[in-house]
Amino acid sequence: MNYQCVTTHEEIHRYLEGADIIAFDFETAPMNNFRNEDKAALDAHKAEIVGVSFSVSEGTAIYVPFTHRVGRNSSDPQGIINYLTKAVWLNPNVTKVAHNISFESMFLYARGIVIQPPVYDTIAASQMTLKSSTEFRQLSDSGLKMLASQLFDAAMPSFEAVTDGHFFDELDPQDAETIRYACADSDYTLRLYHLFNNWFDHYLPNHRFIVEQIESPTAVFCGLMKYNGLPMDKDTMLCKQREADLKLAELQDKIASIIGDVNIGANASTSEFKSFLFKGLGLPVLKSTAKYQEAADDETMILLADWCRENRPELVTLFELIQEYRKWGKIKSTYIDGYLRHISGATGRIHPDLLPLGTETGRFASRNPNLQNCPRKGNDPVGVRKFIVAPKGKVLLSLDFSQIELRVGAFYCRDDRMLETYRSGGDIHAQTTSVIYHIPFEQAANKNAGQYKERRTIAKNCNFGVFFGLFAKGLQRTLRFKAGLDTPLSECETIIDNLKAGYPMLSRWQENVKRQAQKRGYTQTWLGRRRYLPDISSSDWGRKSYAERCALNTPIQGTAADVLKLALGRIIAGLPERLWLRPLLQIHDELVFEIPENKVAEAIAFVKQCMEAPPFPGFDVPIVAEAAVGDSFGTLKELED
Repeated sequence: MNYQCVTTHEEIHRYLEGADIIAFDFETAPMNNFRNEDKAALDAHKAEIVGVSFSVSEGTAIYVPFTHRVGRNSSDPQGIINYLTKAVWLNPNVTKVAHNISFESMFLYARGIVIQPPVYDTIAASQMTLKSSTEFRQLSDSGLKMLASQLFDAAMPSFEAVTDGHFFDELDPQDAETIRYACADSDYTLRLYHLFNNWFDHYLPNHRFIVEQIESPTAVFCGLMKYNGLPMDKDTMLCKQREADLKLAELQDKIASIIGDVNIGANASTSEFKSFLFKGLGLPVLKSTAKYQEAADDETMILLADWCRENRPELVTLFELIQEYRKWGKIKSTYIDGYLRHISGATGRIHPDLLPLGTETGRFASRNPNLQNCPRKGNDPVGVRKFIVAPKGKVLLSLDFSQIELRVGAFYCRDDRMLETYRSGGDIHAQTTSVIYHIPFEQAANKNAGQYKERRTIAKNCNFGVFFGLFAKGLQRTLRFKAGLDTPLSECETIIDNLKAGYPMLSRWQENVKRQAQKRGYTQTWLGRRRYLPDISSSDWGRKSYAERCALNTPIQGTAADVLKLALGRIIAGLPERLWLRPLLQIHDELVFEIPENKVAEAIAFVKQCMEAPPFPGFDVPIVAEAAVGDSFGTLKELED
């Protein structure tokens, strides 16, 4: 290996000159105030860049030290970073390659630098390649050292082995082991870039496009969101924590007055409580777990409450209390205690891990904490979204795609009625209400008409469910547990039949998709993001049915995810001139930003332009992003165009 430590501007320029593909990797270490804190070196609010390695050809690399506490550093670190920013990180003619580019993006953003495309994240590329005939690599399969060992038979030493309990800035940058460790990261990242692209070109060319044009810019955007974090009102959270404790104690007392000293635990799902229900009270087992044991989830409690209304009315209050107890228990453990645990002592904010490849459809996931399940206003008795508040002089701005999955669905199935509804700016839910109930559109859209709310709720659930192959029983369950509507099975069957008759191209598209998936063994999005379905030809009806639903929902959900991610790339391109526009969060089909109060109109115009642009050639359904602004995430008010 030709690995070198270089400290002068001239040496760096000589090595990088003329390269149009540059792999790079940061070494970081905690600032003085955080030296005793676990994992502080990975936090751009608590750590700094110690040095950076570059590789422009396999087997070669340079390491540029900036802030080592021993040995010789670069003579002009800031001058070199200014040069690298122009020559590499903002250069539109250089492909910037990194393994987990979100990390590097975060540390550069801390210096006011937003990496510009073209970019390439080899950890995203890893997750878009197969590790078996039908299984893609997961994030846990995609560590750099693991991949180097598996794909190149190279034994890269661990960070712990090289540092021996020290921070990286305590190593001598001129030491051969320090150089080898730092340079190997960028060298093997470059090797992965070439290896994965060669694999894509041979087996899945569309996945190369997705990595280069969608997932890698998205990874950069995730670094920005991770760095900015969510500003939290800790005082309000602590107040709500006390309120939740009192509410749970009150509910426990009421439950105990009915069942005595039976231990219900934190979530009313202990074996003792289940034994009390099914043996002590002799209640019927209305639902079983996958291991054929008595279920005790929320759905079971609702089913038992319904049964008791007819057979044991004296027990209805118990199940109502249990449902309320569970709701408050979930709110406290997940949204109050859980969020409080993740507030950073350095920023007063929550900095979640956002996982753009966290689902098989390409939709985001998040952890530490999971913000994708943040409750909406209508199901949030304590106001969890109000915990997220804008700092003084700032506001929160949300841009939310309007019915993006249904628009994508209309694009796929080419139903004239759906397409015309969206192209004319119509109301698809009112249109579906009209189709289902055979009533005039004007009546379906009239908020003052009889049964307006109930019918619209059914229409919404039908629109989202029937696209994904929902059966009558599934619709009945959805309406019961999501909308609180008791709809007879025969009526659900009629609703679905009417919907399919009203949108005739929908059924034709669904059958075609299922037939193609069975023939190929996979389904895919419009841009070619593939999902294998090994059970699509299973003789087990349950497995096959689930695979068929995946065959239908992946093209729609996955393409909708790609539409959002393509918008992120356009936003990134405009951020260097708009550093005041601070990305905070992606949740469902929504992007949330923190902006100065006097920048609302400018921010909305820019982000809407990025989100509403045609995502790819041929997409002919109008896309609409709706803006809302407020002092907190829970008090956002929609703005009219």
